[in-house]
Amino acid sequence: MALYLLFESASGYALFHAYGIDEIGQSVDAVRASVLDLQRFGKAVKLAGFSPYSSAVDALNQCNAISEGIMTDDLRNFLELNLPKVKEGKKAKYSLGVMEPKVGSHISEATGIPCQSNEFVQELLRGVRLHFDQFIDQLKKSDLEKAQLGLGHSYSRAKVKFNVNRVDNMVIQAIFLLDTLDKDINSFSMRVREWYSWHFPELVKIVNDNYLYAKIAKFVVNKSDLAEKDIPALANLTGDDDKAKEIVEAAKASMGQDLSPVDLINVQQFAQKVMNLSEYRKNLYEYLVTKMNDIAPNLTSLIGEVVGARLISHAGSLSNLAKCPASTLQILGAEKALFRALKTRGNTPKYGLIFHSSFIGRASARNKGRMARYLANKCSIASRIDCYSESNTSIFGQKLREQVEERLDFYDNGVAPRKNLDVMKAAIEGIKNAVSEDADGNENSDVSAKKSKKKKSKAEAGGEAMDVDKPAAGEDEPQTEKKKKKKKHKLEEPEDEGMATEAVTDDVKQDETPKKKKKKKNREASDAEPTVVTEGKKKKKKKSKTDDNDV
Repeated sequence: MALYLLFESASGYALFHAYGIDEIGQSVDAVRASVLDLQRFGKAVKLAGFSPYSSAVDALNQCNAISEGIMTDDLRNFLELNLPKVKEGKKAKYSLGVMEPKVGSHISEATGIPCQSNEFVQELLRGVRLHFDQFIDQLKKSDLEKAQLGLGHSYSRAKVKFNVNRVDNMVIQAIFLLDTLDKDINSFSMRVREWYSWHFPELVKIVNDNYLYAKIAKFVVNKSDLAEKDIPALANLTGDDDKAKEIVEAAKASMGQDLSPVDLINVQQFAQKVMNLSEYRKNLYEYLVTKMNDIAPNLTSLIGEVVGARLISHAGSLSNLAKCPASTLQILGAEKALFRALKTRGNTPKYGLIFHSSFIGRASARNKGRMARYLANKCSIASRIDCYSESNTSIFGQKLREQVEERLDFYDNGVAPRKNLDVMKAAIEGIKNAVSEDADGNENSDVSAKKSKKKKSKAEAGGEAMDVDKPAAGEDEPQTEKKKKKKKHKLEEPEDEGMATEAVTDDVKQDETPKKKKKKKNREASDAEPTVVTEGKKKKKKKSKTDDNDV
C-alpha cells in the first residue's frame, strides 16, 4: 500500500509520496539513520504537490484549524486534487500519514481517506521538515524562516487573547511578592528588636507590634534624651497616653547599655527600611484587592482576595483553576500530604489552601471536612463563572457565599438551607435588574442631554430673534390685506349675530389674562377699517330701501 505524507509548513500545505521506503528500511531506527542524509532520504520521498497560503491571515487560520484538529475546505480541495482518485465502492490503495491524530481522524471521517499517525510516519515527517527547503525549487531557507517567525508570533498572539484588565499573571506575581514580603518584614522586625534591645530592652515588653516598634525606635534613637516633653509625640505614635508615659519612665530606669552615635544611626536607618517595607506591603495588598476584583470578582467575594489569589497562583492561571474539578481544588496545596497518604495507605488530606478561609475555621472539628468539600464546590463554580463570563459582576459570588453561610448554620443549628436552583435564579434576576437599571440610567442621561440641547437651541433661536430688527411698516401690508379679505366675507352675516358675538367677547374679556387683552386690542385695531366699510354699505342699503318705498 502506497504511503503519502501531509506536511503543514508555515508557507503552505505540501504532499509527499514515500515511494522508496524499501531503500531506507521500514523500521523506525532505519528511518532515523537516513533522515540526516539528504541523498539517501531524497530517494525514498518525493514532492507530490504544494499549495502555498494566500496571505498571512490565511496561514493563521489554517494553523488554528490544524491545532484544533479541523480539516478546512482548502486542505480538502488540496488533498482531493493531489491524491489518487478512488472509485466508488472500492477501498483506497494508499494511506495518508499525518502528524496530528485528530486531523487524521477528521480527514478519514470527512473524505474516507485512511490516515495513520504512528512513530514511523512522524520520523518521516521529521525528515521532511529538516529538508523541506530542498524539495521546493524557488523556496529559500531565509524566506521559510521568516514565514515561520511571523506565523509563530501571530499564532501566539491569537492564543494569548491579551486583555489588560483581566491578566491573572499580575495577581500571581503580586501574591508571591506579598508572601515574600511577609517573611522578610517579620525577619527584619525581629532583627530590629534584637538590635535595639541592647540599648533599650524594656521597649520590647511595652510595644508588641513590629511596625510600631520600628517607628518608636526611629523616634527615640537615644533613650537618655527622652523626657516628659516627648510624651505628646509618643502618644501620637502609639495612640495611647498611658503607654507613652510608660515608655518615658522605662527609659529613665533602663538597664540597657549605651551605644555610640554611629551604631544608633545604623539602627535608625534599619528601622526606617522596615517601615518602608511595611508601607509598601500595605500598598501591594491594596493593589492585589483591586486586581482580584477585576479578574475574579465572584471568587473574591466568596473566599477572599488572598486565598483566591493563592488558588490562582497554585493552579497557574484562572483558566487552569476553572478546569480543575472540585475534588482537586479541595486539596490544592496539599499534594505532598496526598501522595504520602497514597504511598503509606493512610488518610488523605481533607483540605489544602482553602483551609485559610474563615469558613473552615468557624466549622466544628467533625464538620471541617464536609465544609471544605462544600466550599471547594462553590469555589469551582465561582472560578468558572469568572473565567468564562463576559460581564464583570460579583452577584454570583455573593449568592454562593450566602449558600456557604446557610450550610454552616445547617451543620451547627440544623436550619435547612435554600436549594441551589432557587439561589441561582435569584442571582440571575439580580443581574437582569442591574442591567436594566444601567440601561434606564443611560436612557435618562440621553433624554436629559437631548432636553438640554433643545433648550440651548431654543435659547439660541430666541437670541437671534432678539438680535433681528423689527420689520418695517411696508412688510405688514400683505398680512393686513389678507385680514381685510377675510373680514369682508364675515361681514355678509346678519347684524344680530354680530351683536351676539360682541356680547360674548365682552364677557370673555373680563375673564382673560392681560396678555389676551393685548391681543384683543390688536385685533380691534385691525378691525377698525373694515367696520367703516360696513357702515357705508349699510347706509347704501337703507337708501335703496327708502327709494323703493317712495316709488
